[in-house]
Amino acid sequence: MKDEYKLQLSNVNKFYKLGNKNTFHALTDINVNFKKGELVSIIGESGSGKSTLMNLIGGLDSDFEGDIIADGVNLRNLNDKELDNYRKNKVGFVFQSFNLIPHLTILDNVTIALTLSNEKESVKIEKATKLLTRLGLEKQLKKKPNQLSGGQKQRVAIARALINEPEIILADEPTGALDSGTTIQILDILKEIADEGKLVIMVTHSEKVAAISSRVVEISDGMIVRDEKNKNYKKAKKKTSEALIEEEPEQKIINKVSKKSTKQNLSLWSALRLSFHNMWASKTKNLLMAFGVSISILAMIIMLSFGSGLTDYISNLAEEYNNPYYVSISKKSEKGQDGNDVMGSPIKPLSFNIKDKDENGKDEVDRLIDQINAELTKNQKEFQIDREQNLSFGFSVMTYGTNTTFSFKCNEEGVYDPEGTLTSSKDIFFIYTTPPYYEKSNMIAGELSGMNEVLLSKAAVKALGFESPEALVESKPKVSINIPALGINTDGISSEELNLTGNPTISGIIDVTNLFEGFPVMYVNYNYFAKLVEYSQELTGKTIPFAPTSIYIKTDDPSTTDFITHYLDSLETYSGAVEQQFAGMFNSMLSTFSIALAVISGISLLVAAIMILVVLYMSVTERTREIGVLKSIGARRKDIKRIFSAESFLIGLLSGIVGIILSLVVSVILIIIFNATLGLAPISFRWWYFVGALGISILISVLSGLYPASKAAKLDPVESLRHE
Repeated sequence: MKDEYKLQLSNVNKFYKLGNKNTFHALTDINVNFKKGELVSIIGESGSGKSTLMNLIGGLDSDFEGDIIADGVNLRNLNDKELDNYRKNKVGFVFQSFNLIPHLTILDNVTIALTLSNEKESVKIEKATKLLTRLGLEKQLKKKPNQLSGGQKQRVAIARALINEPEIILADEPTGALDSGTTIQILDILKEIADEGKLVIMVTHSEKVAAISSRVVEISDGMIVRDEKNKNYKKAKKKTSEALIEEEPEQKIINKVSKKSTKQNLSLWSALRLSFHNMWASKTKNLLMAFGVSISILAMIIMLSFGSGLTDYISNLAEEYNNPYYVSISKKSEKGQDGNDVMGSPIKPLSFNIKDKDENGKDEVDRLIDQINAELTKNQKEFQIDREQNLSFGFSVMTYGTNTTFSFKCNEEGVYDPEGTLTSSKDIFFIYTTPPYYEKSNMIAGELSGMNEVLLSKAAVKALGFESPEALVESKPKVSINIPALGINTDGISSEELNLTGNPTISGIIDVTNLFEGFPVMYVNYNYFAKLVEYSQELTGKTIPFAPTSIYIKTDDPSTTDFITHYLDSLETYSGAVEQQFAGMFNSMLSTFSIALAVISGISLLVAAIMILVVLYMSVTERTREIGVLKSIGARRKDIKRIFSAESFLIGLLSGIVGIILSLVVSVILIIIFNATLGLAPISFRWWYFVGALGISILISVLSGLYPASKAAKLDPVESLRHE
């Protein structure tokens, strides 16, 4: 009766396509049935079609004509997913060359079939350990395949074929690579498996192997030419003298040790664990690759940290030199004679027009005050600006390269000496009038300047030849100020009416923003500076335009200061303090610099991605046979893709972690170097830099692994198993 057959083949034909569009008829009208409990040998010469037939029966090759029915299911009607389940649950393969995965232990080689079924770890280990123990391999569980003999390897392959409790065992030349003594041992095991109710089909060209079978099917030129039973076949009664299988008499090789697996699919966690084993097998290669990728991650983190550090530093400086009770106003733009906007900057600020008045007798400053007061009233603020009570002016300009200098008498060594016969002249980098909110706390040494006095930055201490700011202030050196653009030259000026008594004295050393710490910067009282301009022009007879470039408004409360500052930010013509403009200018420069670094970092990440792609692609080529083995035990395309994708994920994770560690180490080194050389370390971390870097590392790795993973998933299992 048909129901008693485990496997039925009806009119099976197999054609191979040749390169010249012809076909090769590999199997012709194969009609044969197999029962459970049979030990069948399919024999024939090389090229007769034996292996082709086995591949069709095992579901490795689904391109055939006719019907192959296993347990009532026609393989021809199964889709890829159903064929995967068929190989996973119904068939077990034993190969001539063992096809053990070299980097896995013996235990892992056997449990991998259960891993694909998402079996619990404890169940996997229990089942595999008992099965390997009964095959005499209890002492070999932690060894790698290269540490075993040929017979031991084949017993591991048999254990792997049996672990999922299949109904059909397919053995392709199972003794072809073994000596005669080991051959007998393996054949005894296969015979015992058949005698326990499994269908065992062996493909062989050996008549000696066929002689111990219960049935022999001979193929020649793709056709069955003989099919006969072995009348002398006897079931195994006793174990071999070598006692390969150590068990109690009533036990059997395939004795169940747990409930049958639920046959679920490979989980992401199992894929990650398997991928970790694969990566650990090539740890040197993977560590080097991760290190290469981590360099890009390191560069990205350092770039971001350096950019944010400089931004924070500049912003803090701007805040440090502002006062919460003062609003500083500068001009951003004005209309030029041609009607186009003329843009101001901290380097070349625009002046407020306080000379030209409108029909109401108000100048530009009056109109701005009215505008701000109206906005304050509109928003129900009690504070109102009064020009006489809480408004003052300031002036600033970058003068480097305009022959603006301060000069002083010195000796032959260039050190300040009021009795010296020589004169030393030093360039002034920037001129500020002292803001009204500067206090004693802003001074390094000395006092804020008044009439006929100036303040200089710390760079002037070295310029005048003094050892310390205190020593300079104590000497009260007199200097001559020369500003050609404004017609100022204080050398020899003396006018009691203007309260200008000769050359000004350096009253103190001021703590300028560290942006200009290394340059000579001069701070001057605004009223003194305005009189200098006025008196110098009287002496020369020249009329040189001079007007304030800054307005300072003293408010009643920090909240009022914030309100006015935010209102100014909304205007096209006016902006906040010069320090804030400098901060904005430098931040803009830093943004451009950061973009350039980001592009460079992006290129390095692209190179890293290509490197990952190449390495993973090579890995697919190197592990082609391993992929074939996985497919033979039921791995789906999705499982193969998941394994390789998991590897790329782990590479990205490892690269990101290494990159973060390296960035912290390099940052510490840079901080030490910067503090030692510059006195500051503009490096600032944000926690999301590390999270982002880790995410980007994983992302580029996973994306780079998509093509190799897809290629691995699409490999033909038959061709993969033949790969050398």
